[in-house]
Amino acid sequence: MVNCCGLLTAKKGPVPLTSIEVELQVKDHVATVISTLKYKNKEDKPLEAVFVFPLPGDAAVCHFSAQVRHKHIVAEVKEKQKAREKYDNALSSGQQAFLLEESEQSPDIFSMSVGSLPPGRSASIRLEYVTELAVQADDGLRFCLPAVLNPRYQPQGSEGVSVQVTSVPASLVPYSLSFSARVSAPRPVSKVESSSPLEPLQYLNTDQTQATVKLAAGHKFDRDVELLIYYKDAHQPTAVVEAGQASAKPGTLMGDPVVMVSLYPEFPQSVLSSPASCGEFVFLMDRSGSMGCPINNGKQQETRISSARDTLLLLLKSLPMGCYFNIYSFGSRFEHIFPTSAEYSEKTMEDALKKVKQMLDDLGGTEILQPLKHIYSQPCIPKQPRQLFVFTDGEVGNTKEVIDLVRKNSGSHRCFSFGIGEGASSALINGMAKEGGGHAQFITGADRMQPKVMQSLRFALQPAVEDISVTWNLPKKVSATVLSPPITALFQGQRSLIYAQLSGKLSQSSEAAEGCVTVKYSLAGQPSHNQLHFSLTPAEDTGLTVHRLAARTLIRSLESEEGTHRQQKNKAVKGKVVKLSVQSGVSSSFTAFIAVNKDSGESIQGPLLRRNVPTAMFCNALPQSFPGMHPIAYGCSSSGPMKKGSVFKFGMKRSAPRAPTMMAYCSVPLPPPPPGCSSPGPMKKGMPAEHLAPKQPPRVPLLQLVSLQKASGCWLLDAALASALGKTSEEVEKSKPGPVNKEVWATILALIWLHAFKMDAKEEWELLATKAASWLRAQNATCGTDCVDAGNALLGCSVQKDALGL
Repeated sequence: MVNCCGLLTAKKGPVPLTSIEVELQVKDHVATVISTLKYKNKEDKPLEAVFVFPLPGDAAVCHFSAQVRHKHIVAEVKEKQKAREKYDNALSSGQQAFLLEESEQSPDIFSMSVGSLPPGRSASIRLEYVTELAVQADDGLRFCLPAVLNPRYQPQGSEGVSVQVTSVPASLVPYSLSFSARVSAPRPVSKVESSSPLEPLQYLNTDQTQATVKLAAGHKFDRDVELLIYYKDAHQPTAVVEAGQASAKPGTLMGDPVVMVSLYPEFPQSVLSSPASCGEFVFLMDRSGSMGCPINNGKQQETRISSARDTLLLLLKSLPMGCYFNIYSFGSRFEHIFPTSAEYSEKTMEDALKKVKQMLDDLGGTEILQPLKHIYSQPCIPKQPRQLFVFTDGEVGNTKEVIDLVRKNSGSHRCFSFGIGEGASSALINGMAKEGGGHAQFITGADRMQPKVMQSLRFALQPAVEDISVTWNLPKKVSATVLSPPITALFQGQRSLIYAQLSGKLSQSSEAAEGCVTVKYSLAGQPSHNQLHFSLTPAEDTGLTVHRLAARTLIRSLESEEGTHRQQKNKAVKGKVVKLSVQSGVSSSFTAFIAVNKDSGESIQGPLLRRNVPTAMFCNALPQSFPGMHPIAYGCSSSGPMKKGSVFKFGMKRSAPRAPTMMAYCSVPLPPPPPGCSSPGPMKKGMPAEHLAPKQPPRVPLLQLVSLQKASGCWLLDAALASALGKTSEEVEKSKPGPVNKEVWATILALIWLHAFKMDAKEEWELLATKAASWLRAQNATCGTDCVDAGNALLGCSVQKDALGL
């Protein structure tokens, strides 16, 4: 039996949101999302329904409207405070009003208020946004419709006044979701995958460039909906020119044509095959209470923190000799393994691994700002480029402060970020990587953390691209004003987007007119470039998608500038953002969408009841709990009492007082946890220290073998290796060719086993195998072929010597 404590509303009244319908339209790598939210007041008094929900952090919200009975009301964008006042005045006058605003602290959180909904009355809300789809390591384009909104920890002293969020366990979300997608591209759609069950992909034409797909029936809106879209020959540079809005003034962003250029740099193979052998690798690991949650719904036994421990093992084994490294972990406080980054050696690697094995989700809240400040305060090591890897489930309330800090230190490092589990903030994860010149990855659904992290390590080992410049070659009297921030990072196979406003008039023969954009850069000391020629003829049927994405890009850049110069320039920058947001109809942190139904023909009387629509909360996402109260979900630990002022809240301040919301907590005893879920009790005085260490399940064979590798890249010939290979020590010793060194023999056996039995996980062990092969070549072993033949005979396989990199 489930306790409904604070589940729906303070008085356990019904939730007015009944369903959400989402239509996704994907054109190449751009997505348009149209959501219809249906509300119904099932009570006997008028309601105000407040829904705080997540959206992709880089989304450009461009339309908000309401359908009430037979009237369609389209919202307009206004400065935020004016919009709030208009909304509150409408409610005070008995009118219906609708407000949509973005959080001041995190651009991936929105609040929708549906005011004065009379008893028995329904309303249909339409919300539309556009967004670019991120390229994954396997060349898929990732779309995520966030459903899970875990309450975000906001440290004491952080900026912004906020409101609390109502969350419920994911399985108890009281409204349904229907989801359909239509995909079209210049290239064939090869497949569409999802963490949620899908109906079969339906192609709409013979060349397979258009297709539709739907979520399978019965899906509850209890987890993020993730789609991975794969095209044939995906890495094709493109440029789309979109005509300006006919009603807009020429010379403005909305009145002029805008071009969106998509480039995929290709680096020489010689550079990619010689990864860097230096660098300072700093790993920052979240150890807040929410890291004890299952990493996905399917594998309850694997928690986020246990997966993170395995990932750190692979990372430490894959680092090159001669580099430096350190591991930080954080919650309400932070720790580090070494006082300063240590040189990578057998001793420092083993010391770090001992600490990693003891890592628990026991550090409380999610205060990422302080460890970042400490890391950035450490002097950089000469000739050792700093590479920062940040792992978090992303449940923080001071997102903009964190991103501002990364931006201010972008010249001293590259930042690679990883969002773990449902509900990770896309604004935080993408923002840190973008501002830090790195790459972002999300681990959700059935994803494994290790292959995605190792892909980013390969990026980090690529030499930094320097001296990046963009030049345009356009017809006479046509000029380009770049709207995107300067490109600061390029990686092999990863897309770079550029938006530019095209000013001036094209000639009468513009149908044949062409433009050219060139990106020049220096790679490993060698000059290189990528170039794209494109037609200046505007594409058809694009609506204003490119303009809105360009406006969103420029708005985000201006907001970043406002964060950097809070004292000197904030008023001027805020004015620019508000003006651009109003002109383009795209949301910002300083504006809001407001709609008022002035022609309802009736004044709504009586006290207005507030109903907070709950969002899904995956597991127990809260890093701290109130004394004497228990989180509703199982599977996570709580770490100490709630400190005064440590409230889970969002940067949205209402001008009129509202009733307090309730969080998903109860003060009554809970039933025992279901099988397989943990319910850790308090630490008792005098409890043996071993009870503090995480239970170590039997290691999977791959990790068992990897854990035995030495920092130099070799393996030792011992009983542990024999066991990992599934053999006895006697069998391994007896099969060794006579004159061969024991470490050489052991290392060749390990490489053969990896190539024969673990090719499906090659992304995880490829770097450490490369290190092992380099070690073998340095030994000048003369019996390589004999060893490979003997190893194949022992292990019962047929791996070729060339495949081992020898």
